[in-house]
Amino acid sequence: MSTYAVTNPATGRVEASYDTATDAQVAQAVAQADAAFRTWSKSAIQDRVDLLNRVADLYAERREQLAAIITREMGKPIFQSGIEIDIVVSIYRYYAANGPKFLEDEELEVAAGGRAVIRKEAVGALLGIMPWNFPYYQVARFAAPNLMNGNTIVLKHAPQCPESALAMEQIFLDAGAPQGAYVNIFATNEQVADVIADARIQGVSLTGSERAGSAVAEIAGRNLKKVVLELGGSDPFLVLEDADVPAAAKQGLFGRFGNTGQACNAAKRFIVDESVYSEFAANFADAVAGIIVGDPTDPNTFMGPLSSIAARDGLAAQVQDAIDKGATVLAGGAKIEGTGAYYAPTILADVTPDMRAYSEELFGPVAVLYKVSGDDAAVQLANSSDYGLGASVQTQDPARAQAIAARLETGMVSINEPSGTAAELPFGGVKRSGVGRELGKFGMAEFVNHKLVKFPG
Repeated sequence: MSTYAVTNPATGRVEASYDTATDAQVAQAVAQADAAFRTWSKSAIQDRVDLLNRVADLYAERREQLAAIITREMGKPIFQSGIEIDIVVSIYRYYAANGPKFLEDEELEVAAGGRAVIRKEAVGALLGIMPWNFPYYQVARFAAPNLMNGNTIVLKHAPQCPESALAMEQIFLDAGAPQGAYVNIFATNEQVADVIADARIQGVSLTGSERAGSAVAEIAGRNLKKVVLELGGSDPFLVLEDADVPAAAKQGLFGRFGNTGQACNAAKRFIVDESVYSEFAANFADAVAGIIVGDPTDPNTFMGPLSSIAARDGLAAQVQDAIDKGATVLAGGAKIEGTGAYYAPTILADVTPDMRAYSEELFGPVAVLYKVSGDDAAVQLANSSDYGLGASVQTQDPARAQAIAARLETGMVSINEPSGTAAELPFGGVKRSGVGRELGKFGMAEFVNHKLVKFPG
């Protein structure tokens, strides 16, 4: 039976299934992308602008239909599904508006005289391996800049997102993209390994687990392919002693429990100064108690099910391990009985290094509170993780915020707001959170040949 299936996590029912690709179909997809690159990379910049704007138009026109698809596929509350579509529209519009200037030649100063120019050229067909938690957004931040560059896309989506994968491919077809410029494949892991090794594929972008990233990087490295990897995160949310505590608690709620906590850059570790710990814990627990958990198709639902029963049970095991070893449950801490992959929004305290919740990423609606004394202790705990994606710092002193941000071992830091995303802001991390950047001008520069052209003096 195919692994590409829509299994509604709110009901547990398999609503649709799709055949995995044959080896011949995968080979054809790579051949089409390679052939399309020969012409697309030479296309006029205005043609690329026009395509991205048409893609944005179609996302906007199909917003309701597209949102309903991912709510079925992975349980995202319908209101948040709509917001994801809006972000996707903004990404395609951003690169349509700003891509041309990012591709302009860059003059260099030449000490020995003469003139030197960096020209930005497309590199070829690229493989994108995308996750289920933001089915449209993750693809947009890879596809939009690279199509603007003149690269072409072979897209392998998560097995639980076949309908959104097909909907995106159809959008590109309807927008008039050249055949092969964007191709979807329902490939197996073995087929993906072959695609990475294929000489016609010039780079790989993966958003997913640390394990998947390591496997892809290993194959890509053997074949001398560049990779961009956006992997896990265990983002710290620092609440310093001068923070606006009620505001920090509210921001922490959205930063941790949006998308049912299933975001790599969600706030996961709440590191709170002891002077405001009790106040923050009380405010945070009150806010969490008000979360509406329920049917993801209801516009009033803030938190739906996890993406699958397996994901829910894996998270429950991590929490139970902490409870068994002495962690304190301030809210939740258990599955929600009944149909579907529901888990109660949870706050844990008194988590120690011997517990799985201390070092593992909790990919779901579980927040962990830590009490520290002073800024040095807060930074030390924040940096103790193997991950280094994002962080949030809550303080009313701008200079202090900048000083703390400079000491955090992360790719992104937000001051007095939870980590988020925007088309113009580079997204990515350090340490085991991955390599490379997406979005903004930095995302556009990842899969580009920065060709030096030197003229004599």
